[in-house]
Amino acid sequence: MPAAFKPAPLPKALASRPEILAPAGTRDMMRAAVENGADAVYFGVQEFNARLRAANFALDELPETLAWLHERGVRGYLTLNTLVFPSELEEAARVLLAVNAAGIDAVLVQDLGVARLANALAPEMPVHASTQMSLTSAESVAGVEALGLRLSRVVLARELSRKELGTVRRGTEAELEVFVHGAICVAYSGQCLTSEALGGRSANRGECAQACRLPYDLMVDGKHLDVGDLRYVLSPKDLSGFEDIGDLVRLGIVSLKIEGRLKSPAYVAATVRAYRDAVDRAFAADEIADPALDEANRRALEMTFSRGFTGGYLHEINHQAVVEGRFPKKRGLFLGTVTAVAQRRVAVRLQGPLKCGDGVVFDAGRPDGDEQGGRVYTMFRDGQLMKIFDPLLDAEPFVEALLEFGSGAVDLAKVNVGDRVWKTSDPALDAELDATWAGDRIRFRRPVEMVVRGAAGAPLALEITDEDGLRAEVLDAEPAATAAKHALDEATLCEQLGRLGNTPFELRGLEAELEGALYVPVSRLNELRRRAVAALVDLRRERGTRRSADPGALARLRAEVPHAEPDAEPRLSVLCRTLAQVRAAVESGAVHTVYTDFEDIRLHREARALVPAVGPRFVPATLRVMKPGESGFVRKLIEAAPDAVLVRNLAAWQVLRAEAPGLELLGDYSLNVANELTAALLRGRAFTQLVPSYDLNIEQLLDLLRAAPPAWFEVTLHQYIPMFHMEHCVFCRYLSDGTDFTNCGRPCESHELALRDRVGYEHYVKADAGCRNTVFNAVAQSASAYLPQLLAAGVSRWRIDFLREDAEAVRRAVALYAPAVRGEVDGREIWRHLRANSKLGVTRGSLDRE
Repeated sequence: MPAAFKPAPLPKALASRPEILAPAGTRDMMRAAVENGADAVYFGVQEFNARLRAANFALDELPETLAWLHERGVRGYLTLNTLVFPSELEEAARVLLAVNAAGIDAVLVQDLGVARLANALAPEMPVHASTQMSLTSAESVAGVEALGLRLSRVVLARELSRKELGTVRRGTEAELEVFVHGAICVAYSGQCLTSEALGGRSANRGECAQACRLPYDLMVDGKHLDVGDLRYVLSPKDLSGFEDIGDLVRLGIVSLKIEGRLKSPAYVAATVRAYRDAVDRAFAADEIADPALDEANRRALEMTFSRGFTGGYLHEINHQAVVEGRFPKKRGLFLGTVTAVAQRRVAVRLQGPLKCGDGVVFDAGRPDGDEQGGRVYTMFRDGQLMKIFDPLLDAEPFVEALLEFGSGAVDLAKVNVGDRVWKTSDPALDAELDATWAGDRIRFRRPVEMVVRGAAGAPLALEITDEDGLRAEVLDAEPAATAAKHALDEATLCEQLGRLGNTPFELRGLEAELEGALYVPVSRLNELRRRAVAALVDLRRERGTRRSADPGALARLRAEVPHAEPDAEPRLSVLCRTLAQVRAAVESGAVHTVYTDFEDIRLHREARALVPAVGPRFVPATLRVMKPGESGFVRKLIEAAPDAVLVRNLAAWQVLRAEAPGLELLGDYSLNVANELTAALLRGRAFTQLVPSYDLNIEQLLDLLRAAPPAWFEVTLHQYIPMFHMEHCVFCRYLSDGTDFTNCGRPCESHELALRDRVGYEHYVKADAGCRNTVFNAVAQSASAYLPQLLAAGVSRWRIDFLREDAEAVRRAVALYAPAVRGEVDGREIWRHLRANSKLGVTRGSLDRE
């Protein structure tokens, strides 16, 4: 573990034991989580969640599902973490009311409007900001609070280091949750438009197509860069924060989240068991300890699912480590390399555990090709048959082994010397993990404490209290007698009352408050115990089911949205990424606003000099994401004397409203405005203008324009959709030996980079001032075909985003679109012109109806 950052020691008495939060895409996964010690699970219903491919749960199952979870002492969180469109708000309200009545412990939301709706419909129901809300700093959390939203917890972005987590912790009182294990999205969650741009499947709608896991060719300055078998340039390894648990506890993180609602029950069992062990070990000493990952847990974690493990961004940024680039899918446990291939056997220099019946795969660095693999039928060592090799049990750290497979299972002609060998299946481990949760037997129990009170001639009272403070008390049916012998004492009571059998409880402590020597038959003690347990179970099952609700809240919130505002004159804005583009836009004489978006933040001042005071408005754009310590980037925009600022995140809004009060602020697409509730929230408290989310197709956009005043919105008319927005720097990883911006040599300043996909499109990669990368779609998206409908809907503010265009291309685009937005030219004619004259063609992209 890097030693660059280490939280101060913390006595155990001052630390809070964090919850272990597990994924539950199916009921079996939920049982695996509960029986292995999860404190909470998160799951979705079949509406509005970011993992639509998971089995999920039916809404009418929730009351019994939550009652069972609560009986077991486990919290249940529901994922409503997608954007919601205007036509879906009534259904979202129905779901929120139903889960509130069922006793949900919290709902996770992405959409700001849905958070507002949840607060209004069910004021007592906890709401958590999902990681898709892109909250990356204390300022962004404060921004949500400044909007008037009540969020009891924030799931922070996976891109924050432990040091940055500490900064956020010191700057907010909100509970903080972080991911500690599982897949890492290469793009910021909630800011990935790739699936939407390439296939109309929005990640913000639970339909991620995982384009990040595909191979790409690197095109540097127009030429192909051979990177060997490192072609999965956007496919991160998996996160394993096991050894960071002590630091996260010291930082005050309240919830440790495991990714994986699309994984298996075995994966859930292995990860929950490992992290339960880690948390328990962290709290085993007087000071919070740093647990080490033992070999048994490491193997189980790698076997159930692993693309190779990394500390991710929890550690100091190392762009060489997070993305290896060799494979995009599960590899399992590394076994060794092929040394020879015979007619029926493969010789392997074996350095990992293997036994007959295990499944292996041979990796020649082409995981998208025809990989060979199968179950090991027999193994030979020095000519002798062997059933198992394990370097932990064997005197040798590695052996030369000959592996045989079933007839036809492996095409040995496709196995080569030097291929790496991975164990991908271990039936014995699967059986071991299944045994931790399958069936009806309760394996993981929660502690309870008991108090027994009694006096001769009065019924014995038994009080039982769980770890959450729920308390039940029952009285014996008959009075206690005075004991002639064998009087009740704590030892006797512990023995009888501690027989909790197949219940969710184990006895942690018992106190006896007895007056004199008392006698109660064992049968009555047993009955007292059974009744006390049943009473506590009933209390648990009812938890959260009696909250208040306001079914009319949606109608009231909608009524607060104005139906219309005065029409405005048509106006065209352009977003420029070079000074030449700025100059051309100003010279066109047809542009109302010039937005600037530069990698070198100093260029905003130069752009200001190019935009005359009596000409277009000069409006620089903030970064798309703002992390701790980056408020200086916002101050640089203020120093450029802008007429307004284009705001892309709530953290920048907080800095601007504090340091430049009165400056006009415009909200960009990255704020994910998808419905009228979000629009009204942001328009009323923060911004004079909003760009609708790029997740909206034309029908959904028209719905939004009917539900809220069109004058609120600026519609992006032409652009290269910004697909991946990521902390990972492709420039640093592949064009330098450095680890971050301090030692990479800044190849982004001297080279152009694109990713060529499997059909030949080259997607341009651009770094921003925060050294984050954006991958732009190779094909421009134009809304020109829908101009008649949008003009009829009342849209008057339009925008063109430029990327690499030269000055002449800027002038042509402005000349093409300016008369169209004034209604002087039919936009469908522009569409036909673009299709005919664009080198790559254009697409309707995310606006397409289909």
